[in-house]
Amino acid sequence: MSWTESAAVARRRLDYQVMGDLVPEGSRVLDLGCGDGELLADLQANRRCQVRGIEIDPAHVRNCIQRGIPVYHGDMMEGIRHYRDGAFDLVILSQTLQQTTDPVQVIHEMLRVGQRAIISFPNFGWWRTRLQLLFTGRMPRHRLLPYQWYNTPNVHFCTIRDFRALCVQEGLSVVRELYLVPEARRVGPFMANWRAGLAIFELRNGA
Repeated sequence: MSWTESAAVARRRLDYQVMGDLVPEGSRVLDLGCGDGELLADLQANRRCQVRGIEIDPAHVRNCIQRGIPVYHGDMMEGIRHYRDGAFDLVILSQTLQQTTDPVQVIHEMLRVGQRAIISFPNFGWWRTRLQLLFTGRMPRHRLLPYQWYNTPNVHFCTIRDFRALCVQEGLSVVRELYLVPEARRVGPFMANWRAGLAIFELRNGA
């Protein structure tokens, strides 16, 4: 496994356990960009959740099917429009928001079909990211951002403060915020925008 592949696995699993702990037993769950279905399979087996996924990568779709996960093969925004309002208790988006062309629309669609949304994203305000940019003058590259600037799928970076401001702007209620570092360790809210490499927000509609 290459460094990039290892980083991707570590990055994916870093927030999966924490996000999974936020899901009540028996919930109806939709995972946008569900990858190989790892998180949904865990929720289905261990929390008896009714799960659905949307995934564009054919190889990942095959993995989902092998795991017994119902999955829509296609673009997440096309897939989510097939669901009625309030169809799910929770909609999950794990480290994919920054790769979407319209993050605001994605969040509103999540909260249309789900009562709550759980979103994780790499925090561009993390101290390692800031210092790499400051001292090297180049786009940061580390475990949470393993791509080169010319082949990255990330198009909308944000910091924790940016995301909070967006929630206020869009009238979204933040149920909770959690912060992680790549060593799979949680950190407290003190200076989280500097200390945390990864953020998890649980949202619902309303102020």
